[in-house]
Amino acid sequence: MPAIVPALVVLGIFALGYRYYSAYLARRVYGLDPEFVTPAHQRGDGVDFVPTNKHVLFGHHFTSVAGAAPIVGPAIAVFWGWGPALLWITFGTIFAAGAHDFGSLVVSVRHRAESIGTLARDVISRRARTLFLLIIFFLLTLVNAVFAVVIANLFVANPAAVLPVVLQVPLAIGIGQYVYHTRSSAFLPSIIGVIVLYLTILLGMAFPVSLGPLAATLGVEPRTLWVVFLFAYTFVASRLPVWVLLQPRDYINSHQLFVGLAVILVGVVVGFDRIVAPVINDVPADSPSWFPFLFVTIACGAVSGFHSLVSSGTSSKQLGRETDARYIGYMGAVGEGSLAVAAVLAVTAGAVGSTVEWNNLYASFATASDGATQNFVRGVAGFANNLGLPISVGLVFATIMVISFAATTMDTGVRLQRYVVQEIGEITRVRPLARNMTLASTVAVVIPMAMALLPGGGEKGYTFGVLWQLFGTTNQLTAGLALAVVAVWVTKNRRNPLAVLVPLLFLLVMTTWALALNLVEFVTQGQWVLAPLDVIIFLLAVWLIVEAAVALRRAVRSRDETTDSHHYATEG
Repeated sequence: MPAIVPALVVLGIFALGYRYYSAYLARRVYGLDPEFVTPAHQRGDGVDFVPTNKHVLFGHHFTSVAGAAPIVGPAIAVFWGWGPALLWITFGTIFAAGAHDFGSLVVSVRHRAESIGTLARDVISRRARTLFLLIIFFLLTLVNAVFAVVIANLFVANPAAVLPVVLQVPLAIGIGQYVYHTRSSAFLPSIIGVIVLYLTILLGMAFPVSLGPLAATLGVEPRTLWVVFLFAYTFVASRLPVWVLLQPRDYINSHQLFVGLAVILVGVVVGFDRIVAPVINDVPADSPSWFPFLFVTIACGAVSGFHSLVSSGTSSKQLGRETDARYIGYMGAVGEGSLAVAAVLAVTAGAVGSTVEWNNLYASFATASDGATQNFVRGVAGFANNLGLPISVGLVFATIMVISFAATTMDTGVRLQRYVVQEIGEITRVRPLARNMTLASTVAVVIPMAMALLPGGGEKGYTFGVLWQLFGTTNQLTAGLALAVVAVWVTKNRRNPLAVLVPLLFLLVMTTWALALNLVEFVTQGQWVLAPLDVIIFLLAVWLIVEAAVALRRAVRSRDETTDSHHYATEG
């Protein structure tokens, strides 16, 4: 099938979802009020609370939520066939991610732009704050672990990309210094930064960097060295002021995101590539079942709890008009869904030229997981070649794009992990952990690094695929917590919560199901590190179900009592 056909169908459904379903959510579920004074105006301080043009805010929100995750997840999940993957991306984006991202933003705006953790405490219960911190701790641990592995694998496979990626750091610092000290717009400097970054591709191809000789001398794998170096880098980077490195890298990566999407979509049209992968794949008998694992393998790109952190953390503080929440929240989800669609096209149409080649790349879940990012890189290089770019250059271009997204996520993830560790230290009254930034940063680095360096367990040994599934389940738990907060708020406001409850229940069922199956597998394989981790996450899922059920029952009872009181008062 020509790849352009499903691409146009899915993008058309996304357009209909935004036009009609998001309008329904805005009017009947979230009740947007154009007269409501948002926290950006109520608490405007020129630093965090700043009323922002909706198009500018959309750019910030989209680049904050989009990263390597909507690339890696779909690139693995097509193992079960591109049909199930695209269906989950399509309807997950419209009915789950749209309601989740949009709702998280609205509820935060209605509560002084508070974070989802504070909202969980205020809307559900005080215990929910602890639940939130624990879920986020495990989510960030797995995020940082899997992205370290992603970057390390890409560095090993594409040594020509090392130098451009490394040079991006001083380039971003230079842009950050210029913007900060001159107080000028970051747009033009970041455009120049992207151009310079792409020019360094030629330098990287001339001087590829490999850690193979050093790794052989030390008796370790090159990937292990890269993982250690990456966490040493993030230990330093996560302690720098955000304007020094993190923000200017975001400026550059925002342009890379749109360039990458354009290359994929235009390349598909120009090359008229055909999908060579099966709609539904006949996977080996010992493979994980696509029910429920598809729905946790593709988290970002269908629905992602990480988005609620962005919606309630930064976007809600910059929303100028409450009615803009529909465009920012729902369209942001659609944007990430579009990136996931692009990833599916890259690994099913651009990466290979025949079904036989594709079957070799996706012969097992292990090969599908370990080769997912490299398959995406090959696919993007193929699409870029349709536009006249040599394959060798396209490979480095695509590798830089994926690593840039993943590295920025790691920078942010380790920083957020440090905040969470310090907050846990405050709750448990462990003062050194709460007040010592170095100690908290060390904990935030060492734990995910240990996860990233875990050897493959058992005969199957697909540790990365398992880690990715655990990341997905924890991400879906975060989404479940956010949806629970939104559902309780909607119920208290006497509106129909069905649009929020359906994705909430679906996510909780798929998450607990996947965790239970994984636990059996871990025990069978003797993976005595992953098995206890799975148990902990499973217990958090059960805790979330109980807290959500109690809070919803309380909200319904409160609403009914209010309705009865109003009815009696009217009759009286």
